[in-house]
Formats: sequence, structure tokens, C-alpha cells
Amino acid sequence: MRRVQVAVCAALIAVGGASASWAAHGSVSGVVRDAAGVPQIGAEVELLRPDLTVVASVYTDARGRYTFPSIFPGRYAVKAIGTMFLPSMRENVRVRTNTIVNLTLNTLYEVMQWLPAQPRAASAQSDDWAWTLRSAANRPLLRWLEDGPLVVVREGPGTAPKLKARLLATGQAGTFGESGERYSAALEATPANSRELLARVDFDPNTDAGMESMLGFRQDLGYAGSVQSVAAVALHPEVTGTGPGGAQAGAGLDEVAFRSWESINLGGALEADVGANQVFARFAQNSPNMVTAALPFATVGWHSGNATVHYRLTTFMPGTADVDETQSEAWLPRVSSQNGILAIEHGLHQEIGWERRTDATGMTVVVYAENIDNPALEAMSDFVPGGGVPSALLDPVSGLLRMAGPDFSTTGVLASVERNLPHGNHVRLSYANGGALVMPLSSEGAAVPASTVQMIAMAHPRRAQMYALSLSGVIDGTGTRWQASYRWQPEDTVTPVAPFAQDAMAPYLNLSIRQPIHARRDGYSGFEALFNLGNLLAEGYQPYMLSDGSILMFAQSQRSIQAGLAFTF
Repeated sequence: MRRVQVAVCAALIAVGGASASWAAHGSVSGVVRDAAGVPQIGAEVELLRPDLTVVASVYTDARGRYTFPSIFPGRYAVKAIGTMFLPSMRENVRVRTNTIVNLTLNTLYEVMQWLPAQPRAASAQSDDWAWTLRSAANRPLLRWLEDGPLVVVREGPGTAPKLKARLLATGQAGTFGESGERYSAALEATPANSRELLARVDFDPNTDAGMESMLGFRQDLGYAGSVQSVAAVALHPEVTGTGPGGAQAGAGLDEVAFRSWESINLGGALEADVGANQVFARFAQNSPNMVTAALPFATVGWHSGNATVHYRLTTFMPGTADVDETQSEAWLPRVSSQNGILAIEHGLHQEIGWERRTDATGMTVVVYAENIDNPALEAMSDFVPGGGVPSALLDPVSGLLRMAGPDFSTTGVLASVERNLPHGNHVRLSYANGGALVMPLSSEGAAVPASTVQMIAMAHPRRAQMYALSLSGVIDGTGTRWQASYRWQPEDTVTPVAPFAQDAMAPYLNLSIRQPIHARRDGYSGFEALFNLGNLLAEGYQPYMLSDGSILMFAQSQRSIQAGLAFTF
């Protein structure tokens, strides 16, 4: 009897061991292809738990195949990541013995071609997701939970989304070529750990062709550095050119810029940025006038502890600190008119600088020399066709004119200190000394016995000083983000001191407020109200009366206002 019991126990143990052995040896395999069906070599494939933590990671072979052997049975998700593709994930994969999961990778272009989903059959399985973006073939591509960020680009719980979209509706006034209603859509994506993509489209609903757009790409090369490219286009059908006697010289201003550069790390202590901007501008109608320019730049820096010494050469004038990199304005030079011909503002700037930064403070000192070509002068006017303003770009919506001033050269120094304050606040002080174009001050309404051409010729360079203070922070409890800045320089200056300075503040008193209206629990997505005021006290205006009775009011910075709503998801 004892022998029978022992035999039964041995049999049960053997069966249980066989069952456990079978349970521990499921597998997941498949093929990764692109939308055209081409197998993708070297694509990374991740096996994820239901909470999206990574179980294992493999790479596809020469035929696009991958395999996860010896997987415990259960429910998993499988995600594929490939070069130049958005990630693709299959969820709720039930692993038993040999489970096949084939994945398709889509490019950003294919994602932008999404169409509404086709009707689904009544017998089709319902989605586990509150919202789903589908392709024209009804294939799920990007999905997000009702109370969570996009999942297909998350590496695990608690991490930030790697795909961000932002929609903006704003109204603004006092800006050249930008006044009026504007609608914008921006997309920031990280298809993989080493790649970033940025795209934005901004258009004016009151015109058929008014639009700005930009597309940027960054590829991280690891320890060696990175390569980056940006393309920007701006179409302003309302901007016109005025010729001698006020005759129209062209209608509709088109601008295009392509910027490509490489960041290089040499031994960890030495780094360099080298690249160039290729830009051109033309009138869309009534004129063959077109101007092009190649604007190279390079920076070399040497690090030692918290200090950096650098040399910088550039021919492209950057925008002010309040212009973020998603706006085409950050990548396009200012265009004006000179003697009836389009002119691009640029120059040759060289500097040697020293910088020291810690977690709480920063200090910078720069010595520079520069030549400035075609500095753009901006004026407000009640000009009408047939008046006395020759050789200018006119935006009839905002009433602003742009004209090119005389070229000049200068040397100078730029210094700044900054410090992080408690509760997320920040303060920055800046000082600059250098040349700027000035125009003789005139009392309001006083007649000037000169033509506009002679008036522009009166502009001449003079050494001036600039002082700036910037404060920013977040208000506890409300989440309000604010920034206030004041940049002063003499009122008779019509161009900035140190125009090639990076992250320079806009002239005079400026205020920016970002007020969250509704944010999700992750603090990342939701509605936000925007409010920006430029040159709040309307400082620096210089009025000149023309012979026809119209008034030109030159100013380095126009008073402007922008307000609107933004939705980020």
C-alpha cells in the first residue's frame, strides 16, 4: 500500500512539474514592418507589463523578426520603436504558448494624414481606451486614457509623455505681420530616446494665404553630440512694398529659412556648435524682387568645473527671449526695404565670453565686435498709398512700416547675473555697452524739413548703454506663471544695444502671464490663459511729421498686446 502511495505522489509531482515547466515557457514573436510592408532591421521591441513597465527588450534581425522566449503566461503589451518612426504598441496581448504579434511603424507624415475612423462592426471588440486616433484603415495609432497622458510614448509609470500637442487661439495687435486673430497648432514628439521632433502651423483665419509654419528635428548622437535641422516658412499676403511716390512695388511677403547645425563634444571638456542659415525673401506678386543670404555661425566652448570660456561667431540675429523655438519668428531674420529692394537684417558678430553657473546662480561677461548690415527700423504710421513714404514694407493691418537703416560697426561689452529665488522665482540683471543707431529727438507734431529718405539718412551710430531687469516665478496655490522685465536705453536709439545677444529681453516694460484654467492631476495637460503686454508704458516713440501731413512714429519696440487660450494634451 505504501508503495502505491509513493507512486501516486511521484506521478503528481511529475505532472505538476511538467505543468509548471509548460507554464513558464510561453513566447512572443513577430515581424516589425513600415506602412509599405518593408521589414525594419534593428528596430527596438519592448515587452511591457500591464502597468507599462518593461519586462524585456530585443532588436529585430535582418528580416525584421524578433522573439521573446520563455515568457510566463499572462497579459502583456508589445511596443516597437524605429528610426524616424513614431512608436507603435499592441496592448492586451494574451501570452500562452507561441504568440505572434506583428507591428507596423508609421512616420509623422503618415500620422498627419489621419482620417476619421471607419464605422466598426457591431460584433467588433470595444476599445479599452477613452479616446483613440485611428488611421483611414481603422488601425489604432495613438491612444490616451481619459485621466492619463498618451500611453504609446511612455516608458513606464510616472514618466512624462513623449508626445505633446498644443492648440492656441490668440488675438494680438501692435506686431508687424502678426496683428489680428491667430490660430496655432504645435506638436512636440520624441519617437525614441535619441530623437526629437517639433512642428508648428500658425495661420490667420481672415486671409486665404496668411500662414507661418516650422518643422524641427534633432538626433542625439550620444557622447559625440547631436545634429539638428529646422525649416521655417512665413507667408504674409497683407504686407506690401511701397516704391517711389508711394506706388506699390509688390504685394505679399514670403520668407523661408533653413537652419542646420551640429553640436560636437570633444573629450567632455570641449564642445562646439557649427552650422548655417539659408534664407530668402520675395514678394509673392507684382515684383521679381527676391533676396537671399547664407548666414553661418559657430561656437566653441571649454568647460572647467562650473566655468566656461567660449568664442562665438555668428551672422544671424536671434530673437528676443519672449519668442520660443516653436515660432517661425525665432528662425527667420527681419526683412525690410532699402531703395525699393528687399533687405535682410544680418551682420558679422564675434565675441569672447566667460560664464560661471551653479544650481542657484549664474554670471556672464562677454566682449564683442560686430558689423551690422541693413538694420531694420520700424515706425507706426497713418500712411496711405500715394503718400510720401518711399521704399518701405507696409503692414496695413497694424499700420507699421519697416525700412533699412545705414550699416554700422561697433565694439562693446555685455554682462549679466542671475539667481534662483525661493518658491521657483528667478531674477536676472543685465548691462551692455555698445553702438546703436540713433535719430534726432523731435517734439510731437514738429515739422521736419526733409524727405523720408533724408530722414532715414539722419540715423547714425552712437555709443549707448543698456540696463535690464527681469523677474519671473510661479504663484503658489494658483499656479500662475508670470514674467516682468524692463530694458532701458536712451530714447533716441532706434536699434538695440548688443543686438546679437542671446536671450535678450525686449525693450522697456513688458509683462507676461500664464494662468492655468484646468490641469490634470499630472500637472501637464489642460487649458491655459495667455496674456502678454509689450512696451506697456509706450516708451521710446519719436514722432516726425511728413510734408503731406502724415506722422511717422519711430520706436525700437512697439506697444503690443496678445491674449488667448491654449490647450495642451
